[in-house]
Amino acid sequence: MIPVSEIVGRLRERGARSVALQFPAGLARQAPATAAALRREGFEVIVSGDPCYGACDLALDALAFADVLVHFGHAPVEARPDVIYEPVRFDFDVEVLENALPLLHGRRIGLVTTVQHVHLIGAMTEFLRDHGIEAAVSPGDGRTPLAGQVLGCNFAAARATGADEVLFVGTGVFHPIGIRLATRARVVALDPYTGEAQEVDADRLVRRRAAVMAKAEGAANFGVIVSTKSGQRRMDLARRLVALSDKAVLVAMREVSPAEMLDLGFAAYVNTACPRLAYDDQIRFPVPVLTPPEFEILCGVRAWDDYTIDEYLAP
Repeated sequence: MIPVSEIVGRLRERGARSVALQFPAGLARQAPATAAALRREGFEVIVSGDPCYGACDLALDALAFADVLVHFGHAPVEARPDVIYEPVRFDFDVEVLENALPLLHGRRIGLVTTVQHVHLIGAMTEFLRDHGIEAAVSPGDGRTPLAGQVLGCNFAAARATGADEVLFVGTGVFHPIGIRLATRARVVALDPYTGEAQEVDADRLVRRRAAVMAKAEGAANFGVIVSTKSGQRRMDLARRLVALSDKAVLVAMREVSPAEMLDLGFAAYVNTACPRLAYDDQIRFPVPVLTPPEFEILCGVRAWDDYTIDEYLAP
C-alpha cells in the first residue's frame, strides 16, 4: 500500500503545491487512488503516463508541470531536491531461506536482494546465522544506496562482499546471472514467493551473446546508442566506443525501439542505455545489438576471456 500520509508530510516539508506521480508497471494501478488521496490533501496532481523502467528513468517531462516528482518503487540513483523516491516494500517469511540451505557450500556467503526486499536483509542475515552461515552484506554506494541492494545494471553490492558464493533472494534469473558474470562467484538464487532455489549458470546467456556478436562481426556500420534519459545517459562511454571504430556513429534515443532502428538503417547497434535491452530484447530487434564490453571484444581492445556483463557503476 502506498504510504500517502508520509508522502504528504514530505511534500509539505518542501513547500510543494503541485506534484507529479510516476509509477512502474507493477504499481501503475495504484495511480488513481494515490492521486485522489493527494488531491484531497489540497495538492494539484499530474500522473506520468509514460513507461517507467526504474529510478534511472525519471519523468522529468511531467515534473516540468509540478513542484515535486514522487517516483514510486525504486531507491534513488541520482539525488535531486525536486524528486521524492518512495520504494515499495514486499514482505515474505524469511523461513523460506531454508530451501536454499542445501545448495550453499560454504559457511560464509554474500547476501543480496532487490530494493523491494532490502528491509528484510537483517532478518535474513539472522536466519542464516542461526543455521551456521555468516552472511556478508555490503553497504550501499551511489547507484545502489541501500545495503545489500543490487540492480539489473549494478552488482557492486555482490562484488563488494568478496565472497566466493553469493545468495540472491528475489524473482527472476537476470539478476543472479548478472551477479555470476560480474563476480565470477558461485551464485544461488532463491525465489521468496515460490520457494524455488537453484544454482545459476550463465553459460547459456554467454552462448546467445556470442551468436549475436558473430552476426555483428563485419557489419558495415554501427549506431552507438546514447540514452537521453536522466539516469541512463553515458555520453563519455558512448564517445569512447565511437572512437574505437571509424564505422561507429553516435545515435541519441529516449526509447530504444525496433521501429526506430529500422528507420535509421544501421547494420548493428551498440547499446549504452539500459543494459537489459540487449540481453532481454534482442529477439525484438531487427539487427544485432551489442553491449559495450561486446563491442570492445569485436574491436580487439578486450579479450574474450574477459567477457563481462554491462554495468552502470557509481562515479
